[in-house]
Amino acid sequence: MKIEIVQLAGRDGDTVYNLNRTLRAIATCAADTDIVLFPEAQMTGFLEVEELAALAEPLDGPSIRAIKDAAREHDVAVVTGLIEHDRGQFYNTTVFVTPEGVALSYRKTHLWVSEHGVVLPGDRYATVEWRGVRLGLLICYDIEFAESARALIELGAELLLVTNGNMEPFGHVHRTAIMARAQENQVFAVMANRVGEGSGDITFAGGSAAVDPFGRMLFEAGREESRHAVELDFAQIAAARALYNYRDDQRLPFPGERVEHPDGRRELLIP
Repeated sequence: MKIEIVQLAGRDGDTVYNLNRTLRAIATCAADTDIVLFPEAQMTGFLEVEELAALAEPLDGPSIRAIKDAAREHDVAVVTGLIEHDRGQFYNTTVFVTPEGVALSYRKTHLWVSEHGVVLPGDRYATVEWRGVRLGLLICYDIEFAESARALIELGAELLLVTNGNMEPFGHVHRTAIMARAQENQVFAVMANRVGEGSGDITFAGGSAAVDPFGRMLFEAGREESRHAVELDFAQIAAARALYNYRDDQRLPFPGERVEHPDGRRELLIP
């Protein structure tokens, strides 16, 4: 599987600018690309409370419709995020869009300090299969909690896709976290982070990365805008688990109701 990691500087509240840059990146991906991965809240940027009603969008809104069209035109899956508006409530949401439409959506379950009172936390984890690989989504602060990744592994994930908006001085935290989540679950983990300046004197840390099931860094971006393709060999998962398998050996059962959907999605509800 080939994944293009697109590390961009966004503009908070400027959906037109962000969407246009996203569509250009999709349009110029390589013909053999399977997934194009963007940073957290790529469509809308991060929003203040007073901006939510005007700038947050539903999943059937214009931005995601445009992403659907681009995914279909270029025969690629797209992972991107937005501040979602759902019947008067707001979430930090990442979507996995295939040529057939939105195959998976995930609402950030662990809210960062500045998000409380702005968006609500999600109540579930989910995975879906794409081109023979079962994958799950996480967002930024989620990866600092080992349980988030483990929930996706319980749902069969072989690939963790992380949209990120990590800022300085915490760049090293997510470098460590993404490697740990891959190694302790013996899966691939790929993360796209934002760069540049944000609202309130924030400087985003970059450092987008891809990690193999042994916890080894396959690629790490710098602190500037960049684009990099990684090829993932999923036979490495079996190799990583040949001597020992952490999921088989764990002794503490994982809580939460598991739901199997006819379309292949699997969900684990947070108790």
